[in-house]
Amino acid sequence: MNIKMNILVTGCKGQLGTELQKIADRDHQHRWVFTDVDTLDICDKDAVEQCFADHQTDACINCAAYTAVDKAEDEPELAEKINAYAPQVLADTCLKHKALLIHVSTDYVFGGNADKPYRVEDEINPQSVYGKTKAEGERLIRESGCNHFIVRTAWLYSSVGKNFVKTMLMLGDTKDEINVVADQKGCPTWAHDLAAALMALLNKNGKKPVHETFHFTNEGQITWHDFATAIMEIGGKTCKVNPITTDQYPTKAKRPAYSVLDLSKIKEYAGIEIPDWRESLVKCIEELNSGLLRSSQ
Repeated sequence: MNIKMNILVTGCKGQLGTELQKIADRDHQHRWVFTDVDTLDICDKDAVEQCFADHQTDACINCAAYTAVDKAEDEPELAEKINAYAPQVLADTCLKHKALLIHVSTDYVFGGNADKPYRVEDEINPQSVYGKTKAEGERLIRESGCNHFIVRTAWLYSSVGKNFVKTMLMLGDTKDEINVVADQKGCPTWAHDLAAALMALLNKNGKKPVHETFHFTNEGQITWHDFATAIMEIGGKTCKVNPITTDQYPTKAKRPAYSVLDLSKIKEYAGIEIPDWRESLVKCIEELNSGLLRSSQ
């Protein structure tokens, strides 16, 4: 659907926001405005209203979130402010301006004890402060009545910021062996692919009324141990990855034992093909290596 839109992106300095900036650099269809906490406080209703009015916003992609899963157990009020109250502010403002809200949520809204991929309509049962605040954000968006896409994702990584892939590669350079949990199953998501999927949804829908929730990760299902082993192999690291159980690696926040997401709805709705997790991991590590090469020259 070839409709020109004014797109506001929040949390633009994170992994997903950075990938959206790359899309914007080569996009001649839409007009983009990128903000982060230093330029727009999305908990400030007046500031958000002014931003929407100034830029005649047609769509807002909310990439801002409190994602420190363990730290959230000690900072529930802050996590709720960013993950629930701020999305409500954006949703209410989108409703007023007849704008579309695209909001990124998480696999942590589910209980994590399934034996088959979670469908969009499956009952949620968050087990951590992070999961509960993200679930509350979803609820408030739906109750606002604004046009929205809520997109749940998992295990996000990219060539920027802090993430599992970059941590493993760093450990691969400094350790002979490491221990990684082998009894938690899910699927990684390359931020590049998620950004492309969000744009596919936006361009497919245009300015039509919509109230939908989707799941997006890369294809496949693996454990964190599988993921770490692949990262070492693809990254050319000799570090040995030992499998351990969740009980052997206690964390403050409970992790889902199984959080594979069913991707059928977004594939059908947006008409997209989703790359396999390993294919995208190879591309991300190539991107990281090329960046390191450029910086050393």
